[in-house]
Amino acid sequence: MTSKIPQSIAEENIYTSIEQLRRMQYLAKGFSLLPQQPVNSVLAGHNASKLRGRGLNFEELRHYRPGDDIRSMDWKVTRRTGKPHIKVYTEERERNVYLAIDQRSSMFFGSTGKMKSVIAAEIAALFAWRVVDSGDRVGAIVYNDNKQSFIPAKRGRAHVVNLLSSVVKRNNELKVGKSRVEPQQSFDHMLAKLSQVCGQNALVVFIGDGYGWSDSAERRVKSIRQHNEIIYCHISDHLEQQLPSMSQMVVSDGEKQIQFSSMDKQIQHKYKASLQQQLNAYSLFARKYRIPLISIDTLQPAEKQLYKALGGQ
Repeated sequence: MTSKIPQSIAEENIYTSIEQLRRMQYLAKGFSLLPQQPVNSVLAGHNASKLRGRGLNFEELRHYRPGDDIRSMDWKVTRRTGKPHIKVYTEERERNVYLAIDQRSSMFFGSTGKMKSVIAAEIAALFAWRVVDSGDRVGAIVYNDNKQSFIPAKRGRAHVVNLLSSVVKRNNELKVGKSRVEPQQSFDHMLAKLSQVCGQNALVVFIGDGYGWSDSAERRVKSIRQHNEIIYCHISDHLEQQLPSMSQMVVSDGEKQIQFSSMDKQIQHKYKASLQQQLNAYSLFARKYRIPLISIDTLQPAEKQLYKALGGQ
């Protein structure tokens, strides 16, 4: 679906820039990824990834040795075996955050506010600045219809600028037209790459419209979730959710177009049913695997939506 872009819309609503994303660092202060969340946060009640103070990881169970801290004693095993055992922990020092940033052709759409692709870039910038401000490492996969750019997780503001420059590059390559690659294929390729690089004990943040969600994608995300935490930011435009009432509506994919009446009740019903089916698939999967699902629209400022979702005031 594409829409003619009114000349009155500001250029920054259509394409982002590195200056625009650098400014987001001053807005990345009103939300938290720590597990201690306000009651209204979508992360409340979840085992959300910590950014700092990660605590301890269980390493092994072994026999007690003179000098061991008695507070580490495993009394159940000790009673069962008749020999003193302790639990050994190692401090968990590193936890990477990876952003999967959607810049496919389906994201180059915005009916009233900003393009979905611009909102995705701003959400990514907010997360990236927030992570490095906490002293942690952030990496990304920036993907379009044809390829993915992988940025390893590192610390520092200079690294964030390099990461966001990759986002800007992909964003500014977008144009009206139909991709020759199916959404399922591009989405699955991104997930395959992400599975290879994210490792274990990372926080993975998906930022996109989810086009191309399939059984294969579900299996890959399930596999990633087994060893990592996930947050999903689902970006949509209100026109995608509700067709406007028009007696003659023209819709194009950049190559072909059709004309129909969106006032037809049967068309409206089929459209809503299709959309609801996709949303239900997301919600059921997210609930089953304890994945926070954040709904982001193209009308409200990106930072305000994150504040609201993650417990900001």
